[in-house]
Amino acid sequence: MNVLAKPADLEAAAPANVFVEEVKTVQHYTDRLFRFRMTRPASFRFRSGEFVMIGLMVDGKPIYRAYSIASPAWDEELEFFSIKVPDGPLTSHLQKIQPGDAVLMKKKPTGTLVNDALIPGKRVYMFSTGTGIAPFASLIRDPDTYEKFDQVILTHTCREVAELKYGEDLVQETLNDPLIGEFAKDKLVHYTSVTREDFPRQGRITDLIKSGKLFEDLGVPPLNPAVDRGMICGSMEMLKDTKELLEEAGLNEGANNKPAEFVVERAFVG
Repeated sequence: MNVLAKPADLEAAAPANVFVEEVKTVQHYTDRLFRFRMTRPASFRFRSGEFVMIGLMVDGKPIYRAYSIASPAWDEELEFFSIKVPDGPLTSHLQKIQPGDAVLMKKKPTGTLVNDALIPGKRVYMFSTGTGIAPFASLIRDPDTYEKFDQVILTHTCREVAELKYGEDLVQETLNDPLIGEFAKDKLVHYTSVTREDFPRQGRITDLIKSGKLFEDLGVPPLNPAVDRGMICGSMEMLKDTKELLEEAGLNEGANNKPAEFVVERAFVG
């Protein structure tokens, strides 16, 4: 397959009204996960938590997939956290990018995992599995999140311990950041669990909610629609099960045009 990844080649072949951006850094975490950072167009505006369409030219055609922007709205670069699918139409090629290569990006960001889609509350739970942590990587580095909530609880569940590394690095970077660290140090809580290996905390996040262990570990009361807000990003099964648990607790699903107690991102399902 012919994949165009060099800036000059991509610029010449790219469709109209699409950004061509240069890859600055690439970091591989496991044989299934990697992150990359790239240049940000001067005109590109987005809200922390939104996603955008990212792509490459493969055999003369652009191939795109929806990717949450993992960097916050104030960052001068754009960060993405990706799975590697061996036969994936896009990720089988995207995982091979190097600094100096280029990728396509459509110009319109969108998404429901934004602070504006939630009504004010005391604490916000960001429920994530796998690469579903990406939009929350943006939100926990945004000062607006800490202005809106007294406590920010980021949960991240993965199959294997090594897959937690991105989130662990992210939280450490956030706490040490000269801009965000002051906001995050007393408010940000990182809660991890693993489903397929030995780990101090094992199990799906839905099981930890149902059993009450999540709240017991955190030292907080069970979900209460008067004070708790939720954001959910992960697999289709996880979205469905977590949404049901939040609704059972009395929380209502919101959207950009109708803020409520929790929101779900469905753009990456299927």
